[in-house]
Amino acid sequence: MMTVVEIKFESWQLSDEQFFQLCQDNRDLRLERSAKGDLIIMPPTGGKTGNSNGRITQQLFNWSDNNGTGIAFDSSTGFKLPNGADRSPDAAWIPLDKWQALTPQQKEKFLPLSPDFVIELMSASDNLETARKKMQEYLDNGTRLGWLINRKTREVEIYRQGQAVEILTNPESLSGENILPEFSLNLTLIW
Repeated sequence: MMTVVEIKFESWQLSDEQFFQLCQDNRDLRLERSAKGDLIIMPPTGGKTGNSNGRITQQLFNWSDNNGTGIAFDSSTGFKLPNGADRSPDAAWIPLDKWQALTPQQKEKFLPLSPDFVIELMSASDNLETARKKMQEYLDNGTRLGWLINRKTREVEIYRQGQAVEILTNPESLSGENILPEFSLNLTLIW
C-alpha cells in the first residue's frame, strides 16, 4: 500500500503559478500544499474508495443542480485557502454569489477561497489525525460545515463553525443543515 509523502520546502518555495503548473504536469498524482509550502503527494485511491467518492460527488452534484444556489466540485478541484494552503477536498460546495464574484481567470486556476462545505472520505492511506487537522484547517479558513467520513469504522465526524466536533456511528444519512438546505447524503451507498 502506498502512503502519503510530504516533502519539506524550507529553503525555497514554489510560487502559486509553479505549483499550479506542477499539478497540471502531473495529473495522475494527487498533490496538495500545506500553509508552510510543503508539498503533499497522495497516492491514487483504490477501487472501493473511488466508487464511494464518486457516489458522494454524484449525490452532491445532483442536489446542487436541482437546488441552484451554488456550485459543487469534485476531488480534482484545488482551493487556495486564505492561510496559503492548497487543498483538494473529496467534494466541496460554494454559494453561487462566491462563484460569480470570481474572475474568469480565477475560475480556471485553484479557487482563491475556502469552500463553505467540504467532505473528506478516508482512504486506506490516510492518517486520521492528519485528516482531522485538515478538517480543522478548513474551518479555520472559513468553511462552515465539513464531514470527515471514515468507512473503516463507519463513523462520521461533523465539523461546524464555533462548535465541538460531533461524531456519529454508522449513520444512514447526513443532513446538509442550513448550509445545504434539503441536502441529504445517503451513506448506505458509501459504506
